[in-house]
Amino acid sequence: MKIKRRQSKILEIIRKKERVAVEELAHLLDISKETIRRDLTDLANLDKIKKIHGGATLPRVFGEGSFQHRMGENATNKAAIGHAAAKLFQTGETLFIDTGSTTHYFAQELAEISGLTIVTNSTWIARTVASTNNNNQVFLLGGEFSSDNSQTVGAMVTSQIRSFRAHHAVLTIGALDWRTGAMDYDIEEAQIARAMIEQSQSVTVLMDSSKFNKLASFEVCSLEKIDRIICDSIPPNELNEALIAANVEIIIAK
Repeated sequence: MKIKRRQSKILEIIRKKERVAVEELAHLLDISKETIRRDLTDLANLDKIKKIHGGATLPRVFGEGSFQHRMGENATNKAAIGHAAAKLFQTGETLFIDTGSTTHYFAQELAEISGLTIVTNSTWIARTVASTNNNNQVFLLGGEFSSDNSQTVGAMVTSQIRSFRAHHAVLTIGALDWRTGAMDYDIEEAQIARAMIEQSQSVTVLMDSSKFNKLASFEVCSLEKIDRIICDSIPPNELNEALIAANVEIIIAK
């Protein structure tokens, strides 16, 4: 099995189990423990996993609070969404990326592409994309720092967003329904998403199916402002019909 394929399988297992031992990985993949340990070291150096005594777990770069909990929820689906989304962007494009558990997985895949310009309020996403030798240019938006999810927020961030123009805004959201559109549970995150939308030619939303037909407190944008949604399953009937009517492209990650 080639290294990249093997390490992808290791990541998939860790995302499903959240915590796994070297011995178990070696058994599941029929590979020596020495090879597994080398792969875990490589993945840990890329911040894709965290090595622990005798095994590995999901990365804890975002702290131990609510965001870390969201990182573990639907991890396999979010990783698939991130993988599918990264294929949609190409060299020479400028992307806004906001902070979210799904954009975390997206950034890992996006780092493999070269020649991108990334503008983000997430310190982790900025570091992930900038750490590869792929000639990507990264701008980290400055503002009040939130340690729970390693992001900057506030008026300074939204003001700086207006200094950029991007081909795409790539966003995560807290909820989506046919009546309101995209919503978030945090007012500052909603304001940042709205500012990114205003400065972009197109809007891509990354979301898993747990967000369908949910209600959150703060509106991000109507369905008509979304160009495409990458998700893990077809939305429920009423929402799906509304998305089609709004000319939103729906891409199902496999």
